[in-house]
Amino acid sequence: MDVITHKCPNCGGALTFDPGDQKFHCPFCLSIFTEDEVTAFEEKQKEAQMADTPVSDPSAATETEPSLQEEVREQADAQAGQMDLFTCPSCGAEIVTDATTAATYCYFCHNPVVLSGRLSGEFLPNKVLPFAIEKEEATKKFLEWAQKKKFVPRDFFDQAQVEKLTGVYFPYWVVDAEMNGSLSGMGTSLRIWRVGDIEYTEHKQYDVLRRGKIKVNELLKHALSKNVQQKMVTGVQPFPLEKAVAFRSQYLAGFQAEKRDIEYIDLSDEVKNELSGYAENLLAGTVNGYTSFKRNNRSINLTKEENNYVLLPVWLVTYRADDENKSAFYYAMNGQTGKVSGVLPISYKRLGIVSGAIFAATTILALIGAYFL
Repeated sequence: MDVITHKCPNCGGALTFDPGDQKFHCPFCLSIFTEDEVTAFEEKQKEAQMADTPVSDPSAATETEPSLQEEVREQADAQAGQMDLFTCPSCGAEIVTDATTAATYCYFCHNPVVLSGRLSGEFLPNKVLPFAIEKEEATKKFLEWAQKKKFVPRDFFDQAQVEKLTGVYFPYWVVDAEMNGSLSGMGTSLRIWRVGDIEYTEHKQYDVLRRGKIKVNELLKHALSKNVQQKMVTGVQPFPLEKAVAFRSQYLAGFQAEKRDIEYIDLSDEVKNELSGYAENLLAGTVNGYTSFKRNNRSINLTKEENNYVLLPVWLVTYRADDENKSAFYYAMNGQTGKVSGVLPISYKRLGIVSGAIFAATTILALIGAYFL
């Protein structure tokens, strides 16, 4: 599997993507490049490497075929395990990842690396929505959000915790669909009025039929099974998917990324049920003017369905509370819109001190009141 670091065309330093200007920056020579410039440079580098690579002897390839098959098997075994080892292209150190990590940092030289083999072939994303919020802004919003809350452990928003703020591209399936639907039922209209001492009741029933074409755009479904913070990530939706661009691994430079491990076929029944339910409720919402409506029959036919594999940006902080259960808490921010979601830990020590102070103050006031009675 290829492990790559996107290099600066001028000095060879590691490039990172800057959400502020949507360009690629070199921290060493301070050069700035567009995506087209980086892609063109890397294409030339690839062509030069191919030109310098000697043509292999077919007979030699036949002789080494068993070893190649063995290598493929070893790679497959590695993918099946929980952790994999790769070599950093910058310093040669070992990089330890789990089976779904697609972009990360080298622990030793801190250069960003992309495990391009995990985002190629059938796992090549159709699109990526680049980060638009820089880490400085995300950090500021995180601190403002956390400091407004009472009884939060102080170390939840100290410097060490802030440094854990990580930009992560999460994998999603995005579904667009079109349906033909019909809904029938019995509508009841009830009218009551009084004339003098006589009360009149009018009861009418109607056969109701609704037909229509329904179009659903950008239904999001998680494509990562280990995403235990799904609730947090769901809480920062929606994403402006109209800003998504054709996937280029350069956009991952400087961030972490996960590849999908949930295939669309495994979600297809769930998606169809969700689409059918949405279409039925939409048709039912057009039934107005009746006291009550009882549904009898419905028919939803899916006429068109498209799915795309996309990577979406989220700033994420994980906090593990210092308690017996080591509870984990998550803070998430939409990397495009800045919408936040999170569950905060509670410092029971701080809560106890405040509660004790309130109780003591109340007791003193009560004693004073009793003394003067």
